[in-house]
Amino acid sequence: MNNYFVILAAGKSKRFKANIAKQFHIYKNKEIIEHSIEKSLNSRLFKKIIVVTNDLKFLKKKKYSKFISFIKGGKERSDSSLKALKYLKKYRPKNVYIHDAARPNFSIRLLKNISKSLKKNKAVVPIVYSKDSAKYKIKNKVVNLNKENLILTQTPQAFRYNELYNISVKEKLKVSDEASLFLNQNYKIKFIPGENTNNKITFLEDLQDAKTYYGLGFDIHKLVRNKKLYLGGSRIPFHSGLQGHSDGDVILHAITDSILGAMKKKDIGTFFPNIKKFKNIRSPKILKPITDNLVKSNYFINNLDINLICQQPKVSKYRNKIINSISQIMNLDKNKINLKGKTVEKLGLIGQEKAIACEVIISITKYE
Repeated sequence: MNNYFVILAAGKSKRFKANIAKQFHIYKNKEIIEHSIEKSLNSRLFKKIIVVTNDLKFLKKKKYSKFISFIKGGKERSDSSLKALKYLKKYRPKNVYIHDAARPNFSIRLLKNISKSLKKNKAVVPIVYSKDSAKYKIKNKVVNLNKENLILTQTPQAFRYNELYNISVKEKLKVSDEASLFLNQNYKIKFIPGENTNNKITFLEDLQDAKTYYGLGFDIHKLVRNKKLYLGGSRIPFHSGLQGHSDGDVILHAITDSILGAMKKKDIGTFFPNIKKFKNIRSPKILKPITDNLVKSNYFINNLDINLICQQPKVSKYRNKIINSISQIMNLDKNKINLKGKTVEKLGLIGQEKAIACEVIISITKYE
Protein backbone atom coordinates (compact mmCIF):
# COMPACT_ATOMS: atom_id res chain seq x y z
CA MET A 1 0.00 0.00 0.00
CA ASN A 2 1.23 3.47 -0.86
CA ASN A 3 0.39 4.85 2.61
CA TYR A 4 2.45 7.21 4.79
CA PHE A 5 1.97 7.94 8.48
CA VAL A 6 2.75 11.36 9.99
CA ILE A 7 3.13 11.80 13.75
CA LEU A 8 2.93 15.42 14.90
CA ALA A 9 5.12 15.85 17.99
CA ALA A 10 6.43 19.40 17.85
CA GLY A 11 4.13 20.97 20.43
CA LYS A 12 5.42 22.78 23.52
CA SER A 13 2.71 21.30 25.80
CA LYS A 14 2.09 24.56 27.71
CA ARG A 15 -1.06 23.19 29.38
CA PHE A 16 0.66 19.98 30.43
CA LYS A 17 2.79 21.83 33.01
CA ALA A 18 5.66 19.38 33.35
CA ASN A 19 9.41 19.76 32.99
CA ILE A 20 9.35 17.93 29.65
CA ALA A 21 6.99 18.09 26.68
CA LYS A 22 4.11 15.65 27.08
CA GLN A 23 5.04 13.62 23.99
CA PHE A 24 8.24 12.55 25.78
CA HIS A 25 6.60 11.90 29.15
CA ILE A 26 6.61 8.27 30.29
CA TYR A 27 3.23 6.57 29.98
CA LYS A 28 2.60 2.82 30.18
CA ASN A 29 6.31 2.06 30.39
CA LYS A 30 7.42 4.15 27.43
CA GLU A 31 7.42 7.70 26.12
CA ILE A 32 4.00 8.78 24.88
CA ILE A 33 5.27 9.21 21.33
CA GLU A 34 6.70 5.67 21.29
CA HIS A 35 3.19 4.19 21.39
CA SER A 36 2.30 5.84 18.08
CA ILE A 37 5.61 4.87 16.48
CA GLU A 38 5.31 1.21 17.53
CA LYS A 39 1.65 0.82 16.54
CA SER A 40 2.13 2.40 13.13
CA LEU A 41 5.13 0.13 12.52
CA ASN A 42 3.36 -2.99 13.78
CA SER A 43 0.29 -2.35 11.62
CA ARG A 44 2.39 -2.96 8.47
CA LEU A 45 0.17 -0.47 6.62
CA PHE A 46 2.79 2.17 5.86
CA LYS A 47 5.79 2.57 3.60
CA LYS A 48 7.23 5.25 5.81
CA ILE A 49 6.56 6.98 9.13
CA ILE A 50 7.39 10.66 9.52
CA VAL A 51 7.88 12.08 13.01
CA VAL A 52 7.67 15.87 13.17
CA THR A 53 9.46 17.20 16.26
CA ASN A 54 11.39 20.23 17.44
CA ASP A 55 13.35 18.19 19.96
CA LEU A 56 16.52 17.30 18.08
CA LYS A 57 17.86 15.35 21.09
CA PHE A 58 15.08 12.86 20.50
CA LEU A 59 16.66 11.92 17.17
CA LYS A 60 19.87 10.77 18.83
CA LYS A 61 18.41 8.76 21.68
CA LYS A 62 17.71 5.46 20.00
CA LYS A 63 18.26 3.52 16.83
CA TYR A 64 15.07 3.57 14.82
CA SER A 65 13.81 1.53 11.93
CA LYS A 66 14.78 2.60 8.42
CA PHE A 67 11.06 3.17 7.84
CA ILE A 68 11.10 6.18 10.19
CA SER A 69 12.24 9.69 9.31
CA PHE A 70 12.41 12.75 11.56
CA ILE A 71 11.85 16.32 10.41
CA LYS A 72 11.76 19.64 12.24
CA GLY A 73 8.33 21.02 13.03
CA GLY A 74 6.81 24.48 12.89
CA LYS A 75 5.38 26.90 15.44
CA GLU A 76 1.78 25.71 15.09
CA ARG A 77 0.27 22.28 14.50
CA SER A 78 -0.86 23.26 11.01
CA ASP A 79 2.68 24.44 10.18
CA SER A 80 4.12 21.07 11.21
CA SER A 81 1.50 19.22 9.20
CA LEU A 82 2.29 21.25 6.08
CA LYS A 83 6.02 20.66 6.52
CA ALA A 84 5.38 16.92 6.62
CA LEU A 85 3.21 17.05 3.50
CA LYS A 86 5.90 18.97 1.60
CA TYR A 87 8.55 16.51 2.76
CA LEU A 88 6.45 13.58 1.52
CA LYS A 89 5.91 15.00 -1.94
CA LYS A 90 9.07 13.36 -3.31
CA TYR A 91 7.69 9.92 -2.40
CA ARG A 92 4.50 10.45 -4.43
CA PRO A 93 2.22 8.96 -1.79
CA LYS A 94 -1.34 7.95 -2.53
CA ASN A 95 -2.61 8.27 1.04
CA VAL A 96 -1.39 10.07 4.12
CA TYR A 97 -2.44 9.60 7.74
CA ILE A 98 -1.99 12.50 10.16
CA HIS A 99 -1.82 11.68 13.85
CA ASP A 100 -1.27 13.63 17.06
CA ALA A 101 1.48 12.15 19.24
CA ALA A 102 -0.64 13.07 22.28
CA ARG A 103 -3.07 10.22 21.42
CA PRO A 104 -1.15 7.06 22.41
CA ASN A 105 -4.18 4.83 23.02
CA PHE A 106 -5.50 4.32 19.51
CA SER A 107 -5.57 0.70 18.34
CA ILE A 108 -4.18 -1.04 15.28
CA ARG A 109 -7.76 -2.15 14.67
CA LEU A 110 -8.71 1.51 14.23
CA LEU A 111 -5.89 1.95 11.71
CA LYS A 112 -7.19 -1.02 9.72
CA ASN A 113 -10.78 0.31 9.81
CA ILE A 114 -9.55 3.65 8.50
CA SER A 115 -7.56 1.91 5.76
CA LYS A 116 -10.58 -0.11 4.70
CA SER A 117 -12.80 3.00 4.46
CA LEU A 118 -10.11 4.95 2.60
CA LYS A 119 -10.39 2.58 -0.37
CA LYS A 120 -13.71 4.20 -1.33
CA ASN A 121 -13.30 7.68 0.19
CA LYS A 122 -10.91 10.61 -0.12
CA ALA A 123 -11.01 11.48 3.58
CA VAL A 124 -11.67 9.26 6.60
CA VAL A 125 -11.90 10.64 10.12
CA PRO A 126 -12.75 8.73 13.33
CA ILE A 127 -15.31 10.35 15.63
CA VAL A 128 -16.91 9.83 19.01
CA TYR A 129 -19.97 11.49 20.50
CA SER A 130 -19.87 13.81 23.47
CA LYS A 131 -20.70 12.24 26.83
CA ASP A 132 -21.23 15.64 28.45
CA SER A 133 -23.84 18.33 28.03
CA ALA A 134 -22.39 21.05 25.83
CA LYS A 135 -22.81 24.82 25.77
CA TYR A 136 -21.58 27.45 23.32
CA LYS A 137 -20.75 31.02 24.24
CA ILE A 138 -21.51 33.80 21.78
CA LYS A 139 -20.33 37.11 23.21
CA ASN A 140 -22.17 37.32 26.55
CA LYS A 141 -24.79 34.69 25.74
CA VAL A 142 -24.49 30.98 26.45
CA VAL A 143 -26.67 28.61 24.44
CA ASN A 144 -27.32 24.88 24.75
CA LEU A 145 -26.12 22.45 22.10
CA ASN A 146 -27.77 19.15 21.31
CA LYS A 147 -25.07 16.67 22.29
CA GLU A 148 -26.62 14.05 19.99
CA ASN A 149 -25.53 16.24 17.07
CA LEU A 150 -22.16 17.09 18.57
CA ILE A 151 -19.29 14.97 17.26
CA LEU A 152 -15.67 14.95 18.42
CA THR A 153 -12.98 14.20 15.85
CA GLN A 154 -9.95 12.08 16.67
CA THR A 155 -6.70 11.15 14.97
CA PRO A 156 -5.33 9.36 13.00
CA GLN A 157 -7.12 11.09 10.12
CA ALA A 158 -6.49 9.74 6.62
CA PHE A 159 -6.67 11.45 3.24
CA ARG A 160 -5.80 11.17 -0.40
CA TYR A 161 -2.44 12.88 -0.37
CA ASN A 162 -2.94 15.15 -3.39
CA GLU A 163 -6.23 16.57 -2.12
CA LEU A 164 -4.85 17.27 1.34
CA TYR A 165 -1.63 18.76 -0.01
CA ASN A 166 -3.43 21.11 -2.41
CA ILE A 167 -5.78 22.36 0.29
CA SER A 168 -3.03 22.77 2.89
CA VAL A 169 -0.70 24.92 0.76
CA LYS A 170 -3.57 27.33 0.02
CA GLU A 171 -4.99 27.53 3.55
CA LYS A 172 -4.06 30.73 5.42
CA LEU A 173 -5.92 30.05 8.65
CA LYS A 174 -4.49 28.00 11.50
CA VAL A 175 -6.68 24.92 11.87
CA SER A 176 -6.85 22.42 14.72
CA ASP A 177 -6.96 19.35 12.47
CA GLU A 178 -6.94 18.30 8.82
CA ALA A 179 -10.65 17.52 8.84
CA SER A 180 -11.23 21.26 9.32
CA LEU A 181 -9.43 21.93 6.02
CA PHE A 182 -11.77 19.58 4.15
CA LEU A 183 -14.87 20.98 5.85
CA ASN A 184 -13.81 24.56 5.08
CA GLN A 185 -13.76 23.60 1.38
CA ASN A 186 -17.05 21.67 1.61
CA TYR A 187 -15.23 18.45 0.73
CA LYS A 188 -16.86 15.20 1.73
CA ILE A 189 -15.48 13.30 4.71
CA LYS A 190 -16.29 9.73 5.67
CA PHE A 191 -16.76 9.72 9.43
CA ILE A 192 -16.27 6.33 11.08
CA PRO A 193 -16.60 5.23 14.72
CA GLY A 194 -13.56 6.19 16.76
CA GLU A 195 -12.54 4.79 20.13
CA ASN A 196 -13.56 6.18 23.51
CA THR A 197 -10.15 5.17 24.87
CA ASN A 198 -8.39 7.22 22.17
CA ASN A 199 -8.32 10.35 24.30
CA LYS A 200 -5.92 13.18 23.69
CA ILE A 201 -3.53 13.78 26.58
CA THR A 202 -3.63 17.49 27.33
CA PHE A 203 -3.11 17.88 31.07
CA LEU A 204 -0.79 16.06 33.45
CA GLU A 205 -3.90 14.81 35.28
CA ASP A 206 -4.87 12.87 32.15
CA LEU A 207 -2.14 10.38 33.07
CA GLN A 208 -3.36 9.73 36.60
CA ASP A 209 -5.71 6.85 35.70
CA ALA A 210 -3.47 4.30 37.36
CA LYS A 211 -2.96 2.37 40.60
CA THR A 212 0.28 2.35 42.54
CA TYR A 213 1.61 -0.65 44.46
CA TYR A 214 4.62 -1.22 46.70
CA GLY A 215 6.78 -4.29 47.25
CA LEU A 216 9.35 -5.24 49.87
CA GLY A 217 12.29 -7.54 49.16
CA PHE A 218 14.94 -8.93 51.51
CA ASP A 219 17.84 -11.36 51.14
CA ILE A 220 20.91 -12.42 53.13
CA HIS A 221 23.79 -14.77 52.27
CA LYS A 222 26.95 -15.91 54.02
CA LEU A 223 30.31 -14.84 52.70
CA VAL A 224 32.79 -17.56 51.77
CA ARG A 225 36.46 -17.20 50.87
CA ASN A 226 37.81 -17.60 47.35
CA LYS A 227 34.48 -17.02 45.61
CA LYS A 228 33.56 -14.19 43.22
CA LEU A 229 31.36 -11.48 44.71
CA TYR A 230 28.44 -10.21 42.62
CA LEU A 231 26.32 -7.27 43.76
CA GLY A 232 23.63 -5.83 41.52
CA GLY A 233 24.86 -8.04 38.69
CA SER A 234 28.31 -6.46 38.85
CA ARG A 235 31.56 -8.19 39.86
CA ILE A 236 32.95 -6.48 42.94
CA PRO A 237 36.62 -7.00 44.01
CA PHE A 238 36.57 -8.62 47.45
CA HIS A 239 38.23 -11.48 49.33
CA SER A 240 34.96 -13.42 49.58
CA GLY A 241 31.82 -14.15 47.62
CA LEU A 242 28.24 -14.94 48.60
CA GLN A 243 27.23 -18.53 49.20
CA GLY A 244 24.01 -19.74 47.61
CA HIS A 245 22.33 -22.05 45.15
CA SER A 246 22.83 -19.25 42.59
CA ASP A 247 25.61 -16.66 42.57
CA GLY A 248 24.14 -15.30 45.83
CA ASP A 249 23.59 -11.73 44.53
CA VAL A 250 21.56 -10.34 47.43
CA ILE A 251 20.71 -7.09 45.62
CA LEU A 252 19.17 -8.72 42.56
CA HIS A 253 17.41 -11.30 44.71
CA ALA A 254 15.88 -8.60 46.91
CA ILE A 255 14.82 -6.58 43.84
CA THR A 256 13.22 -9.69 42.33
CA ASP A 257 11.25 -10.38 45.51
CA SER A 258 10.18 -6.72 45.78
CA ILE A 259 8.73 -6.87 42.23
CA LEU A 260 6.95 -10.13 42.92
CA GLY A 261 5.59 -8.70 46.15
CA ALA A 262 4.25 -5.57 44.49
CA MET A 263 2.61 -7.69 41.77
CA LYS A 264 1.25 -10.17 44.35
CA LYS A 265 3.11 -13.03 42.63
CA LYS A 266 4.45 -14.96 45.67
CA ASP A 267 8.26 -15.09 45.92
CA ILE A 268 11.53 -15.84 44.10
CA GLY A 269 11.56 -19.47 45.24
CA THR A 270 8.27 -20.11 43.46
CA PHE A 271 9.85 -19.32 40.09
CA PHE A 272 13.47 -20.34 40.80
CA PRO A 273 13.48 -23.16 43.37
CA ASN A 274 16.67 -24.81 44.65
CA ILE A 275 16.80 -27.53 42.03
CA LYS A 276 19.57 -28.76 39.75
CA LYS A 277 18.25 -26.73 36.78
CA PHE A 278 19.08 -23.46 38.53
CA LYS A 279 22.32 -24.49 40.22
CA ASN A 280 24.89 -21.64 39.95
CA ILE A 281 22.52 -19.54 37.82
CA ARG A 282 23.57 -15.91 37.46
CA SER A 283 21.08 -13.61 39.14
CA PRO A 284 20.50 -11.34 36.09
CA LYS A 285 18.87 -14.42 34.50
CA ILE A 286 16.52 -14.52 37.49
CA LEU A 287 15.64 -10.81 37.53
CA LYS A 288 15.33 -10.27 33.77
CA PRO A 289 12.28 -12.50 33.09
CA ILE A 290 10.52 -11.14 36.19
CA THR A 291 11.11 -7.57 35.00
CA ASP A 292 9.98 -8.45 31.47
CA ASN A 293 6.76 -9.91 32.86
CA LEU A 294 6.18 -6.74 34.86
CA VAL A 295 6.43 -4.61 31.71
CA LYS A 296 4.21 -6.94 29.67
CA SER A 297 1.61 -6.73 32.43
CA ASN A 298 1.44 -2.92 31.99
CA TYR A 299 3.30 -2.04 35.17
CA PHE A 300 5.71 0.87 35.31
CA ILE A 301 8.51 1.22 37.88
CA ASN A 302 8.40 4.57 39.67
CA ASN A 303 11.47 4.08 41.85
CA LEU A 304 13.70 1.50 43.46
CA ASP A 305 15.20 2.12 46.92
CA ILE A 306 17.97 -0.28 47.99
CA ASN A 307 19.69 -0.76 51.35
CA LEU A 308 22.84 -2.86 51.08
CA ILE A 309 23.76 -3.96 54.60
CA CYS A 310 27.41 -4.93 55.01
CA GLN A 311 30.53 -4.00 56.94
CA GLN A 312 32.67 -4.38 53.83
CA PRO A 313 33.05 -3.65 50.93
CA LYS A 314 32.28 0.07 51.08
CA VAL A 315 29.14 0.77 49.06
CA SER A 316 30.14 4.34 48.23
CA LYS A 317 33.14 3.06 46.27
CA TYR A 318 31.01 0.92 43.93
CA ARG A 319 27.64 2.74 44.01
CA ASN A 320 27.70 4.05 40.44
CA LYS A 321 28.97 0.75 39.05
CA ILE A 322 26.19 -1.21 40.76
CA ILE A 323 23.45 1.27 39.77
CA ASN A 324 24.58 1.23 36.14
CA SER A 325 24.52 -2.56 36.15
CA ILE A 326 20.98 -2.71 37.59
CA SER A 327 19.86 -0.06 35.10
CA GLN A 328 21.07 -2.17 32.16
CA ILE A 329 19.61 -5.44 33.45
CA MET A 330 16.18 -3.92 34.10
CA ASN A 331 16.22 -1.43 31.22
CA LEU A 332 15.43 1.17 33.87
CA ASP A 333 16.48 4.82 34.04
CA LYS A 334 19.31 4.92 36.59
CA ASN A 335 17.80 8.09 38.07
CA LYS A 336 15.00 5.89 39.40
CA ILE A 337 17.46 3.74 41.37
CA ASN A 338 18.78 4.71 44.80
CA LEU A 339 21.44 2.66 46.59
CA LYS A 340 22.35 3.22 50.23
CA GLY A 341 25.05 1.49 52.23
CA LYS A 342 24.37 0.49 55.83
CA THR A 343 26.79 -1.01 58.36
CA VAL A 344 25.74 -2.78 61.57
CA GLU A 345 28.45 -1.36 63.80
CA LYS A 346 30.37 -4.67 63.64
CA LEU A 347 27.49 -6.59 65.22
CA GLY A 348 26.62 -10.19 64.34
CA LEU A 349 27.60 -12.12 61.21
CA ILE A 350 27.33 -9.03 59.00
CA GLY A 351 29.48 -6.97 61.36
CA GLN A 352 32.09 -9.75 61.38
CA GLU A 353 32.17 -9.68 57.55
CA LYS A 354 30.66 -13.15 57.39
CA ALA A 355 27.44 -12.17 55.60
CA ILE A 356 25.81 -9.47 53.46
CA ALA A 357 22.12 -8.56 53.46
CA CYS A 358 19.93 -6.36 51.30
CA GLU A 359 16.46 -4.88 51.56
CA VAL A 360 14.56 -3.21 48.74
CA ILE A 361 11.37 -1.22 48.44
CA ILE A 362 9.87 -0.74 44.98
CA SER A 363 7.00 1.44 43.79
CA ILE A 364 5.17 0.37 40.64
CA THR A 365 2.15 1.73 38.81
CA LYS A 366 -0.43 -0.38 36.99
CA TYR A 367 -2.02 1.02 33.85
CA GLU A 368 -5.35 -0.57 32.99
